Amino acid sequence: MFGIGLLGLAIYIFTIYDVVSSKFGGNNDKLVWVLIVIFLPLIGTILWFLMGRKTASR
Repeated sequence: MFGIGLLGLAIYIFTIYDVVSSKFGGNNDKLVWVLIVIFLPLIGTILWFLMGRKTASR
């Protein structure tokens, strides 16, 4: 059980890092994504990997 928690925490931290390091058209988009991931961790992470990474340019 402890390993699953660490894995979830690692994915959560990677998601926040990925959002912050991505380039968006405006800073407001980045702020919105960071807030979504912080306040809705599971749903925000899933949404980021399904929709957000496509809209952000690297």
